[in-house]
Amino acid sequence: MANTKSSLKRAQIAERNRLRNKSYKSAVKTLMKKYLNTVAAYTANPTPELKQEVQARLSEAYGKIDKAIKRGVLHPNNGARKKSRLAHRLKPLAQTAE
Repeated sequence: MANTKSSLKRAQIAERNRLRNKSYKSAVKTLMKKYLNTVAAYTANPTPELKQEVQARLSEAYGKIDKAIKRGVLHPNNGARKKSRLAHRLKPLAQTAE
């Protein structure tokens, strides 16, 4: 347990930051799952409406990943890898649809 006033404050700040980081990471994972589910639905039944939804989900996930990188929650390489994996899921579908 922290003894000094400054170490108590640092412990409180660390806990606050941990919870904030946890919420960002959770949101990123949730948006990635939503995107992957939408891509799976689009693969099963490619329609223009689903294609628009896939693009919207991808944009939403990219935005949250970029925000997490900007806030220092994710390392830039980690965020780039996540974005690359999301784009890679859509790439084969985009080529066959055209």
